[in-house]
Amino acid sequence: MTIALAPVSPAQSETTRIQRVVSPGGIEAWLVHDTTLPLVAVEIAFLGGAAQDPVERPGVANLAASLLDEGAGPLDATAFQDRMAEKAIELRFDASRDMVGGSLRTLSENVDDAFELLRLSVNEPRFDDEAVERIRQAQLAALRRRQNDPSSLASLNWSARAFPGHPYGRPVSGTLESVAAIGPADLRTFVDRNLARDNLKIAVVGDITPEKLGPALDRVFGALPAKAQLTPVPDVEPQGLGTDVVQQLDVPQTSIVFGGIGLKRDDKDFIPAFVLNHMLGGSAFSSRLFREVREKRGLAYSVYSHLAPLDHAALILGGTATKNDRAGESIELIRAEYARLLKEGPSAEELEDAKSYLIGSFALRFDSSAKVASQLLQIQIDNLGIDYIDVRNDLVAAVTLGDIRRVAARLDAHPALLFSLVGKPAGLPQGNGG
Repeated sequence: MTIALAPVSPAQSETTRIQRVVSPGGIEAWLVHDTTLPLVAVEIAFLGGAAQDPVERPGVANLAASLLDEGAGPLDATAFQDRMAEKAIELRFDASRDMVGGSLRTLSENVDDAFELLRLSVNEPRFDDEAVERIRQAQLAALRRRQNDPSSLASLNWSARAFPGHPYGRPVSGTLESVAAIGPADLRTFVDRNLARDNLKIAVVGDITPEKLGPALDRVFGALPAKAQLTPVPDVEPQGLGTDVVQQLDVPQTSIVFGGIGLKRDDKDFIPAFVLNHMLGGSAFSSRLFREVREKRGLAYSVYSHLAPLDHAALILGGTATKNDRAGESIELIRAEYARLLKEGPSAEELEDAKSYLIGSFALRFDSSAKVASQLLQIQIDNLGIDYIDVRNDLVAAVTLGDIRRVAARLDAHPALLFSLVGKPAGLPQGNGG
């Protein structure tokens, strides 16, 4: 299939064909062979992520991911970074709740060197004492800064209230106490249990042929364990809906994070819900929340919402920031506007405008090889099918007012939102705080 987002010449369409490449050893990647520039972009994901952290030590996945390119195999951290600099190779790893991700960027002439560094990173990370302590101290410094960052605190407090006793309630970056206690043995155990072939997704875009990529996949990933040893994570719904969690902080504005029950990515109504959310808070300039909160009342500079389908929870999330004395007014307005949209639905014109924007802006997700690779990876993670790029805009175009009413009724069965506020908020409803 091709990335058919805009008119292209026959020659161009040949270079943007998505191919499923399976290595001799059975490792699969999605490839867009594009010779426009002498570059190769690779995105990988090991499913599991910070949800696999030990209960008593959140932050292990995050620290382990940060150290994968800080020395591996025969190369210590300095030698590894020097090797990347010599060949203009970019390699980085990170962790989210549901995966450990990696990104590789290289000139095609250096792809063999880049793949070797990637191989060393995922198979033979060193976790040398010097590197572990250096990255640990950097992460501890970041955690200390976040203690005075109202936006970060609001997000952390929301998750803790929404998911008590669940992995999603623990901070991905850990805490000052947990990160200080993580040792090389914790990091190695995490890597040994979580980096495997059966939970690996790969997307490659650029100047590399399928014939070259297939054997390279085996060289890079073939020695990984066949199966990850993941701890089962239960599905969960957010708790505390309809209440507010407040943390006092002496700042001029109150940061607000809100959220409730959404839809999972594999739900048949996800696309209608995606369109509905665009009308609620998905657009920076035309959404209802933007009009009501910013344009009409000047309560905030920005306000947003988005669907957040995690592996084990379906959420709708959003946020804003406002003057302390307008915090109560802001959250009541957000609650009311969400309820009104679910009960009354949008107008036909509002729906058509939303669909037009979502269809027209889709191509912006593919304006670089890195973005294409990232999108291909996410499509694999979401199990949407290799033809999703071709059919996505048709799915959006097919959404009707009846579809919107149906999904609105489903969301209206659980319309309450949990708000997390950090600052010195005033005017909050009595009895909702905690």
